Formats: sequence, C-alpha cells, structure tokens
Amino acid sequence: MDSKKLEHYRSILQEQLRQHTENVRDEQATAIEDTEDGVMDSLDMSLMDVNKELAFRLGERESQMVADIDQALLRMDEGTYGECVRCGKKIDERRLDALPTARYDAACQTAIEEESGAEDAPTL
Repeated sequence: MDSKKLEHYRSILQEQLRQHTENVRDEQATAIEDTEDGVMDSLDMSLMDVNKELAFRLGERESQMVADIDQALLRMDEGTYGECVRCGKKIDERRLDALPTARYDAACQTAIEEESGAEDAPTL
C-alpha cells in the first residue's frame, strides 16, 4: 500500500479512536452516576439497574472498538496493515474503506464466520 493511502487510513483510524475513547468515557460516566437523591421504589431501582447494565455493555462495545483500532494502528507501524493476518493476501481497499480495522480479507472472514457458526447468529 502506498504511503498516501496508508496516511489516509491512519487519519481515519485516529479520528475513530478519539471518538470511541470519548464514548467509552461517556458510557462509563453514565453507568456510575447517581440518578436521584430521593426515595426510589423497587421499580425505580430495577430500571436504574437495567440502565446501568446497558451503559456498561455499550462501554464494553466501545472498548472493543478502541482495541481494534489500536491493533490496526499497530499493524500500520509494523508494515502489515492491509494484509490478511490469516492468509497474508492483500485486503481489498473497498473493504478497508468500509471497515478500516479489518484484519481479514473477505474470503477468510467468511471462512472464520462459517467455522464459528456465526451465520446462524442473529445480526443487527
């Protein structure tokens, strides 16, 4: 991959890293902040617990995105960005445009999902 394209993807990843890091902080802050100082009944407490759990899960998802971005930036530093970590072939730039953190080319990603049974799992 030429240096101009590499810098293009690096800037995208760094911006995504900044955004996801902010989201992690916001979600964690939301999860731990107190709701009201007044008296709460059991329904209020249950709703508060559900909201905290949801905020923690969103924070976990954002944390995973941060880790994926860090790994992509590390691959850039190592000179292996844009290469499938499974087979070593180049990852199509259209795939990197859609998912700059992609570790696998489309064929390997499909094979991994089939091996893990991910095709049977519901998707969003």
